Amino acid sequence: MRLILASGSARRPELLASLGLQFEIIPAGVDESSEERDPERLARELALRKANAVATLEPDAVVIGADTLVTLDGRFFGKPADAAEATDTLRALRGHTHRVVSGVAVVSAADHAVEAVVTHVTMRRYADDEIERYVATGSPLDKSGAYAIQDPVFAPVSGFEGCMCSVIGLPLFTARRLLRQVAGIEADAPSYERCGACPLRA
Repeated sequence: MRLILASGSARRPELLASLGLQFEIIPAGVDESSEERDPERLARELALRKANAVATLEPDAVVIGADTLVTLDGRFFGKPADAAEATDTLRALRGHTHRVVSGVAVVSAADHAVEAVVTHVTMRRYADDEIERYVATGSPLDKSGAYAIQDPVFAPVSGFEGCMCSVIGLPLFTARRLLRQVAGIEADAPSYERCGACPLRA
């Protein structure tokens, strides 16, 4: 059975590969605009929209779609358009606990399922010059919230409650369970270093 990851993310394939699965990558390229303002409903909506877009083109395949949102006080922080927006985002998140919501959808010809996973992430009080150096690397520009929780140099996060893989872009235990539920695909237990303590472990 063909398995497709409907994502252009550089990090989601690395995460999915840790489940020991063979898969293809076909970015969905869908319009992500929505009137929905509830983060969990929006994450589910966008993940399913991405999976359905590719499943329509590849009806014989099982398709995984995902979307990750960063939100604080009713404000969404997507991928910054430029260095100035990345700087503003990192300043807004600094010292606060925000929510990262990842939607994951699995679609087959016969069935589908979608869920959202919420992780609470607390940022440390990094200095303005640290932000400047990090933004200068260009790394924040392809990341929701303008940061990577796993970045070893900037190390922006002081702590989190929930699934670390969800913050990176794909909650592995959830994806594994949905693949089994929708398509009977059995995957290995996640091998990512932080998965052993994941609250979603099952």
